[in-house]
Amino acid sequence: MFCINVVLRVHEESKANEITDLLRKAGQLSRLEPGCLRFEVYHDNNDPQNLLLCEHWEDKEAWEVHKHAEAFTTIYQPQVLPHVDRTPYFCSLVE
Repeated sequence: MFCINVVLRVHEESKANEITDLLRKAGQLSRLEPGCLRFEVYHDNNDPQNLLLCEHWEDKEAWEVHKHAEAFTTIYQPQVLPHVDRTPYFCSLVE
């Protein structure tokens, strides 16, 4: 399994709801992709500018394919990334 958690910080608080909605759509599309085991979007209850993506993929190759799929290329990359600071954490699941 290949896991990645991504912490996002929206630059402008006024865009936080818009970015959240875009990530919701991207998550819905991503969950339909082959190899996606889990794709969740979390919104910080205390700070609307903070979001967290929690992704589990069958393997790194499935995640690499994801970066060429609709959710990434039409929503995440062009509409979300310009408005956020992004810190990815590549993780191993501790069971």
